[in-house]
Formats: sequence, C-alpha cells, structure tokens
Amino acid sequence: MRFLLVFLIGALFGTGIVLSGMANPAKVLNFFDLAGSFDPSLAFVMAGALVVAAPGYALLFRARQKPLFDQAFHLPKASAIDIRLIGGSAVFGIGWGIAGFCPGASIPALGLGHTSAAIFVMALLIEILIARKLAKTDFFADVARSR
Repeated sequence: MRFLLVFLIGALFGTGIVLSGMANPAKVLNFFDLAGSFDPSLAFVMAGALVVAAPGYALLFRARQKPLFDQAFHLPKASAIDIRLIGGSAVFGIGWGIAGFCPGASIPALGLGHTSAAIFVMALLIEILIARKLAKTDFFADVARSR
C-alpha cells in the first residue's frame, strides 16, 4: 500500500511538473532571462503551488501526530544558516539557471526524452556523491573557519 501511494503521489507531481512547463528547460531559462525573452508564467505556477501546499501542510500537522506509513514525521532539525546551506543553495540556483532543470523537474524530463535531462541527472548524482564525501571530512568546517 505504501509503495502504491508513493508511486501515485510521484506520478501526480511529475504530471504537474510536465503540464506546468517546468520540465521544459527553454521555458525555465526564459523565466530567468529578465533582460531578454522573460516569461513570467512559471511565477504563477510556483505561487499556485504555495497556495495549495502551505495550507495543506498546516492542516496535516495539526490533524495528525504521525504520518500514515511511518512512526514520525521526518523534518529537518537544523535551523542555522551556515556555509553548507548557502553553498548548496548557490549550487542549486546556478545549476537551475545554467541547465534549466532543478532536481524535481529533471526526472519527469527524462520521461519526455530530454537528453539534457539525462546529463543533468548524471551530474546531480556525481555532485551528491562528492557532497557526501566532503560532509564526512572537515571540509565545510574548514571553509567556515577561514571566513
């Protein structure tokens, strides 16, 4: 049952990404091209997602002590703004602006046959492996101390 529910939610998310145009890198890059062929339509997609998700999360956490298929909600505990958060956000934004894909949109784009999405996903997986290796070292602490 859990697998079926996760699959259906993922399929709904992917369908929304494709229908909204967020799996089309040209549309995303036009959204970021403020001085050229700016296309503001994705701002409405993002705002619409917030309008639906924000009250949904608020109602969910008020109504339930735990999720249906787990013992507890797994929410981030960290609240500090540190070098890892800033660096990760910068890498995310730069990658999105260069490739026209974010991680969530790249998977449905694979299904549409975008070869650039396949390259993006491979680069994403390599970056995740590198970040995990660096997290096991003192790399991020050393960078923060040098500031």
